[in-house]
Amino acid sequence: MKVGIDSIAFDVAKIHLPITTLATARNIEPEKLEKGLGLLKMTLADCHQDPVVFGANALTKLIQDNNIDLNDIARIYVGTESSIDGSKPISSFLITLMEQKFGEDSLSECDVVDFTFACIGGVDAMQNCIDYVILNPTKKAIVVTTDLAKYDLNSTGEYTQGAGALAMLIAINPKIIAFENHWATSTKGVFDFFKPSRTISKKAITGNDTNEPWFGNLESEIEIHKEQPVFDGQYSNQCYMDRTRNAYFSFKKLKQTNQPIYNTWKSIVMHLPYAFQGRRMLSEIYALDSETKIIIGNEDSKEYQNKLKEISKSDEYKNFVTEKLIPAELASSLIGNLYTGSIFMGLLSTLAHFHDNEKEISGAKFGFLAYGSGSKSKVFEGTIQDDWKEAVSKCNLFEILKNSFEIDFETYEKLHKKELDNSVLAPKNEWVLDRTETIISTLLGARYYKWID
Repeated sequence: MKVGIDSIAFDVAKIHLPITTLATARNIEPEKLEKGLGLLKMTLADCHQDPVVFGANALTKLIQDNNIDLNDIARIYVGTESSIDGSKPISSFLITLMEQKFGEDSLSECDVVDFTFACIGGVDAMQNCIDYVILNPTKKAIVVTTDLAKYDLNSTGEYTQGAGALAMLIAINPKIIAFENHWATSTKGVFDFFKPSRTISKKAITGNDTNEPWFGNLESEIEIHKEQPVFDGQYSNQCYMDRTRNAYFSFKKLKQTNQPIYNTWKSIVMHLPYAFQGRRMLSEIYALDSETKIIIGNEDSKEYQNKLKEISKSDEYKNFVTEKLIPAELASSLIGNLYTGSIFMGLLSTLAHFHDNEKEISGAKFGFLAYGSGSKSKVFEGTIQDDWKEAVSKCNLFEILKNSFEIDFETYEKLHKKELDNSVLAPKNEWVLDRTETIISTLLGARYYKWID
């Protein structure tokens, strides 16, 4: 029995800042970001948007464009690292909004939950839904990934920002891709990238040490939540390489093959915090799994690292990148990081590329190398199905990305600091954050949304 992605939809922020604009303002050579990292634009959430809005828009498109009967949906599982509440999951917001639009109680028997493991949470959600559909083939499930990748101003992650969501229908006999039942995992608990609860003393805010109540806070310390992470870029890259390498060779064991398994994949889809991250991280696996074993030795040695750099600059590896990796990079260059949605946008980018160039890929195998900081990697593969073109044609990925609205640097900084009173673009045919409760004591902080025609 085949199980996989039957249909897919997306929603990304409609405004962007050109990378050249950011580079100029930050005194960075634009070529370093454009040609070095593959960055062209970074998309930014408008004032009326948050992870619920992006997720609800993608889910609404998925349901409408594919005439999905909600009675068939047993699960809506969300992958995110941009939760807006410490208790209430984004998925519970989504079913409320879908019932507002498609009928009261239409999803009242649907199971919902959020998966959080940095950027790999969406893959975890999908694997869980695939397992469920295998056991319950008359049912279908939906996976939603939704995130805001926001970094501190002037930080080394600033130019990788992005915002958006994807929604995917998981079913038997899928139109787009069917996944094999081999999932290899490599996990280790590290601090390469995380979003901790941070505190500041109440005295530092109020100026007195009597610990008087402050906006309802009785504790002497005030907890602070920031959307921006704590991270070590160089260490995170190493963790990415280590976990992915280990998962890749575990996958080879599951497949019981001694041949380079990447040669069996038409395209390779990886987590892309920036467009060229995959090609930078994959060179070691490319070398270690080659038929000629072109790299050996202690990975921490200078000789090993120099050889790895040499391989990454070789014509052979560049051709490998062109053939197997570039299609997944195209959308990333125009969007930025989508955290949990990054690997699925890479899949959609690849499919849209082949569709727009009228290339037939039915029956081709795709390899997936997922990663989430903290840290975990999963490697798996899938086979493109005969009806993939029909399903992908509804998305109009690159046409929509082409119409993104450019903002200037001053607007970008005000938006980042939340100093704008109104949205840059007036919302149309989309969900919006309508208001946050500030008066009723039993509902303080509750967020309410509405559809704008």
